[in-house]
Amino acid sequence: MENQLFKLRGMSCAACASNIESAIQSVPGVAACTVNFGAEQAAVTYDPHRTNLTKIQAAVDEAGYGAQPMNDDPLAAEDDAERREREAENRQLTRKAVFSLVIGGILMVGSLPMMTGLPIPFIPPWLHHPWLQLVLTTPVVAWAGSGFYINAWKALKRHSASMDTLVAVGTGTAFLYSLFPTVYPQWFIDQGLTPDVYFEAAAVIIALILLGRLLENRAKGQTSAAIRQLMGLQAKTARVIRQGREFDIPIAEVALGDVILVRPGEKVPVDGTIIDGRSTLDEAMVTGESVPVQKAAGDEVIGATLNKTGSFKFRATRVGKDTFLAQIVKLVQQAQGSKAPIQKLADQVTAWFVPGVIAIAVLTFILWYNVMGNVTMALITTVGVLIIACPCALGLATPTSIMVGTGKGAENGILIKGADSLELAHKIQTIVLDKTGTITQGKPTVTDYLTVKGTANDNEQHLLKLAGTLERNSEHPLAEAVVQYAQSQQVSLTEAQDFEAVAGSGVQGVVWGQQVQIGTHRWMQELGTATDGLQSQWERLEALGRTVVWLAVDGRVEALFAIADAVKPSSAQAIATLQRMGLEVVMLTGDNRRTAEAIAQEVGISRVFAEVRPDQKSAQIAALQGEGKLVAMVGDGINDAPALAQADVGLAIGTGTDVAISASDITLISGDLHGIVTAIQLSRATMQNIRQNLFFAFVYNTAGIPIAAGLLYPIFGWLLSPIIAGAAMAFSSVSVVTNALRLRNFRPRLQG
Repeated sequence: MENQLFKLRGMSCAACASNIESAIQSVPGVAACTVNFGAEQAAVTYDPHRTNLTKIQAAVDEAGYGAQPMNDDPLAAEDDAERREREAENRQLTRKAVFSLVIGGILMVGSLPMMTGLPIPFIPPWLHHPWLQLVLTTPVVAWAGSGFYINAWKALKRHSASMDTLVAVGTGTAFLYSLFPTVYPQWFIDQGLTPDVYFEAAAVIIALILLGRLLENRAKGQTSAAIRQLMGLQAKTARVIRQGREFDIPIAEVALGDVILVRPGEKVPVDGTIIDGRSTLDEAMVTGESVPVQKAAGDEVIGATLNKTGSFKFRATRVGKDTFLAQIVKLVQQAQGSKAPIQKLADQVTAWFVPGVIAIAVLTFILWYNVMGNVTMALITTVGVLIIACPCALGLATPTSIMVGTGKGAENGILIKGADSLELAHKIQTIVLDKTGTITQGKPTVTDYLTVKGTANDNEQHLLKLAGTLERNSEHPLAEAVVQYAQSQQVSLTEAQDFEAVAGSGVQGVVWGQQVQIGTHRWMQELGTATDGLQSQWERLEALGRTVVWLAVDGRVEALFAIADAVKPSSAQAIATLQRMGLEVVMLTGDNRRTAEAIAQEVGISRVFAEVRPDQKSAQIAALQGEGKLVAMVGDGINDAPALAQADVGLAIGTGTDVAISASDITLISGDLHGIVTAIQLSRATMQNIRQNLFFAFVYNTAGIPIAAGLLYPIFGWLLSPIIAGAAMAFSSVSVVTNALRLRNFRPRLQG
């Protein structure tokens, strides 16, 4: 299966999004499709052996819309033709809106005497002459409003309907009804009716809806500001050193392996590894971490970060669509194009919305015509119902908030893979934290090295050689600490044979013909290896919060290493903030209980699951879920991946492994636990914003449609003017998008 994002054209409301979804899903070979009305994107999963992008585009075209595959490189410059096309479309919409507003204003002034029932001296009678109003209204309907009628006709041919259908039927009814008394006024007089016309209603409604759509498009454009901001971070050129000479080349021409020079004040063009020099880099733009980071030879640098002080040379390791920044943009695009579960209700309502409104409008006309015998009243209420109904507000309520929320997350160094994760995060009750690399720095160092035979130097050196040789075959942070300690003691290491990693226990192998095992106290007991010689030292070191690993040679314990991993400076404060937010915080670690409890006490955690093997971590998460809790897991290592996948929401530390990040729902780029606080607060703010939008959209339609149908007439003798209905409909969607844009002011409260 392959995934592809499409940029869509021609959508006017949420009903259009449903029509496109149905069209794409009907293509054989398409496994899934999600259309986001707010983002104007379609995310399609398809089988390339059964279909292709051309067939999917053809299905969208046949449905009356347009689709263009989005560039595989999320940082690629926008196509000039596409940009010119969009700008031309906006200019055309502006011209139509302004023209309609001017004509509509003239018609409104001319209609004031009829609307108020009072003579107004400064308004000449000829301004309300039916033939003049017909001449003025016709270009508004035929040119400015042509899109509504064309789209409505296309929808009718597809046996579907959209907001354009409601506008076309409403304004078309007002126009055609007014045309009849203009051409045959005597018929109305003979029937005892006043040959009133309502051309101004058709013109002003079209003007207001065009204006509303123009404002909506501009507001929706602001929801993608985060992506444009991220794309703008990219450097435009790179100073490449080739054959001993320096060249300034466009960033698109940088190749893997190129050596690049970065001077103070310049942006790092692509990802790579420093080979010469040192500097301080500001990585806030991609990690959200405000404190500059020291970098030297061997350290990795991220494209788009800012070099603050020194100069350095680095070798490009990732370019183009593979850079860290490109992956961030791609993840944000995917998240913004996804649907939150809360959107399902709005989708279900939208599917029946337009046909339901048309049915209500027909019933409204029949009711008022039969009860009052007044075709004018029946017409006004019918047009009002058709015009005031707005599926746009419902369709925009969720996706606009999701777009702004996920973009805001990226600004704060939080990558959210999907709208479902963002929605679920606000319901979390329990946060499970891995210890090493999550609560702690993940860079353990040996603090104590003790042997059974004491300080016999030859023996110490020999055992350290055995331990370092075996451990350098392991990727575990504790193993790395032992290797670094051995190297710091100028111990030469050799090769081990028959190396084996025993998950959650340790490693074993053969070094210089001797069977060597390094691992936990529990594993030594399982192997039947006595630890009496160093038992008291082990208990003392564990009480100090050290992690102790044992070294056994040929079945006998010979030494132990005490390893300490410093707690991150922000961990205790972040955990306290989470607890003040009403969340239960749990530590889950494979480390021994004494060490785990010492670290937990230091950071303020009371519930600890220690000595949990990697294959048992997911089961422990499931047990917590069995208590009826919604659980989030935070981890950084390969052994955390199953638990991250099992959790309701998995949060990976961005400084951890690719496996952990791919298994998670949310990635905290900087590795600071305050990112958890920010993610949950952002989820809560986004969901509150979505509920506000949905409440407004539902209340607007629930109250607006009955009022337009004349519900208040028997009580107050008042009917809603179709013009006011048009204004209300035009600005309902604008208000929803504007409310969503308030999320751009989100600021995390890291003190709880």
